[in-house]
Amino acid sequence: MGFPRLIGALFFALATAPVQAQTVYVDQGSSWTQNLRVQYYIQDQGSRIMPIAWMRALNQTDGTPFLDGSLERYGYLPLPGSGESDLPVGFTTNGTGADMAVGMTCSACHTRQIDVNGTNYRIDGGPAIVDFQSFLKDLDDAVLALLADEEVFNDFAEKVLGGGADASSVTALKAQVIIWSNRYHTLIDRSLPDPAWGPARLDAVSMIFNRLTGLDIGPESDDYLIPENIAVADAPTRYPFLWNAAKQDFTQWPGFAENGNDLFGLSRNLGEVYGVFGEFHPQPRSSLLFNRDYVSVNSANWEGLKLLEDWLWDIGAPRWPWELDEALAFQGAAIFNLPAANGGCVECHGKRKGKWRQPFKATYATPILDVGTDQRECQILTRIVKTGSLEGAKIPIVGKRLAAQAPAFEVLATSVLGAIIQHSASFLSDERLAEARGNSESPDQMTDDQLLKEFDELRRAFPIDTDLTESAPGSAGCKYEARVLDGIWAAAPYLHNGSVPSLAELLKKPEDRVTAYTPGPNYDIEAVGMATQQTVFDHEIKLTGCDDNASGNSNCGHPYGTTLSEENKRALLEYLKSI
Repeated sequence: MGFPRLIGALFFALATAPVQAQTVYVDQGSSWTQNLRVQYYIQDQGSRIMPIAWMRALNQTDGTPFLDGSLERYGYLPLPGSGESDLPVGFTTNGTGADMAVGMTCSACHTRQIDVNGTNYRIDGGPAIVDFQSFLKDLDDAVLALLADEEVFNDFAEKVLGGGADASSVTALKAQVIIWSNRYHTLIDRSLPDPAWGPARLDAVSMIFNRLTGLDIGPESDDYLIPENIAVADAPTRYPFLWNAAKQDFTQWPGFAENGNDLFGLSRNLGEVYGVFGEFHPQPRSSLLFNRDYVSVNSANWEGLKLLEDWLWDIGAPRWPWELDEALAFQGAAIFNLPAANGGCVECHGKRKGKWRQPFKATYATPILDVGTDQRECQILTRIVKTGSLEGAKIPIVGKRLAAQAPAFEVLATSVLGAIIQHSASFLSDERLAEARGNSESPDQMTDDQLLKEFDELRRAFPIDTDLTESAPGSAGCKYEARVLDGIWAAAPYLHNGSVPSLAELLKKPEDRVTAYTPGPNYDIEAVGMATQQTVFDHEIKLTGCDDNASGNSNCGHPYGTTLSEENKRALLEYLKSI
């Protein structure tokens, strides 16, 4: 089925679902159309988990198909009418024939569905309420079980290869699965934390670091593995919402990367692809400008990433779909606009013009502030790793080569920026660079200042020369971005690490907040966030307080609004519903 026909089929399936099963799609503005929605759900970005034939032939450890129920058991959302009907929203395929792989796209982690009195409300670009850690672990367990039982593997091989496959083909398939499992199990065994992240949270930064430095840049003879680079991913954060992600002038929870135009967006999104099963192995290259090839073994779908970034500008903040007390919201607006010392929000979360990034599109200013919240993410930003095949790598924006060991952040920046430059500026050969400057000197002899000027915008997208230890625990504190709050009602749990289940809970003093909660889609319109009682998941997230503020699960900090009267808190909540 061609792509336009697939979009039409999806549109028809979503529009003609049985009335009792229909989902209410929350109003997200006239620019966010049904056509864009279904494209967003299936647009490939270059992620490749495993061959789709393998996943379809794979069973869970209890013998049921791994794709049973379109992965709904993890919170992923069914997608009726798609060409891959067994895959949920955010899972798609790329490649052809035996090379066709299943992967994730950004809608897997950024599509939300909440339940109010038995009705499902869909919020595109909202933080997904999914249990990604269980998905990762169960996939590992399923493949290990497959390899441990010859009869089970033979059944698997018959499904993948077809009946009558010869012994050599089965042996070759098993060798491929063993390699895949060795790499994947190494990642999962070393990465996944106990206690688990729980639904609606994950440690995305650590997983990006772990996949890139642990699975991609080791020796080819060792399946590219550097196991000691993989650390426990114990700094969980909540999934961010996307409806103003492209419009911030800084991004990532610690706010370390400039943002707001297509180039910065591509840098942000390519790093994400490396973290969700992108295939990437930089190769040696003989060149004055680059000594590594970052694009030949790189599964990133460049056009797909561009489309997805374009659509971020179209996703509007969701509008509260239930009744509002307009008079109370009006009172709440006045409280929102009070100084922070008096319980207001506008100083940190108000709409102010950000830095100029590109013509015709404005950004919001993004304050990066220490408000006393959990500091664990700042610790992982200072991780040092072996650079493997990137030792000595140079790109024309850094002014230095990677040493045998370097911050994981620098390895990521080199991998992202090198790939972007080589892909989008392949015309910058050594000779043309020299010719463009009107001299005959080689790029290797150019000064750092010349190189930084040439590629300054890309350098700013990943600020390699930034001292990330400035935000590390033990210094001035850990600083995180303060976002514009449009649609904040649809983004629970709160604080960067998802340690507070509702806005009502956030307005309590830290010492009075809940010490544990169960995340899930059941929504409380009064508390404005996750309901106390959940039925989809039974995972309890246990929290620490201000006495353990680097646990990854501390609900400390952000004391703003906590001293307001109960009446004023109700008014502020009503206003936050309305924006």
